[in-house]
Amino acid sequence: MRYSSNHKAETRQRIIDEASRRLRRDGIDGTGLVPLMKALGLTHGGFYAHFESKEALVQAALELAADQALAKWQDPDAPADVGILIDRYLSTRHRDNPGDGCPLETLSAELGVRGRPSPTSDLLVEQMSERLAEVEVRAAPADQGLVALAMLVGALTLARAVADRGSSQHILDAARAALHAPPLDCPLAGTGTPAQPAAQEEAQG
Repeated sequence: MRYSSNHKAETRQRIIDEASRRLRRDGIDGTGLVPLMKALGLTHGGFYAHFESKEALVQAALELAADQALAKWQDPDAPADVGILIDRYLSTRHRDNPGDGCPLETLSAELGVRGRPSPTSDLLVEQMSERLAEVEVRAAPADQGLVALAMLVGALTLARAVADRGSSQHILDAARAALHAPPLDCPLAGTGTPAQPAAQEEAQG
């Protein structure tokens, strides 16, 4: 059978597309090469004509997922209202369809925890946080603890996920400062009083 001149490039992209969905849905360990290639009508042996290793595929697939996620936030037709972006991100649809969603959960929960953070995380954190810069975090009194817990878990998760250690520390420090901030009616509110430096922390809880 004769193939077009760009057949190999097209096949490689098909593999990346499918792997990108599976990595976000099933995680890295849950994405096996044999079922991945079989789903595309390809052989396991043929995989190595396109990638040196599974790790190379993981990086390519996560880069694609990051590009897709950022496009939803930054493309010219993306909502100008950041509130819409927040609503979409925290929607049940996004929760229930991880294969089409943000890859930070995979990057954080698997690569970060294993001590193999990816620079793709740094890109996502930087650009998504810039888009959210105008947001003021608020919570109903009954939900303060829940929001604080979400911030604690999220900050630690992201801090493990990014490759740059300076950025990692900045995430921890920013979340700590926000959670130690005085209430809005306190005279110190808005003065930017920092939390205690990380170097002065006592043993972690």
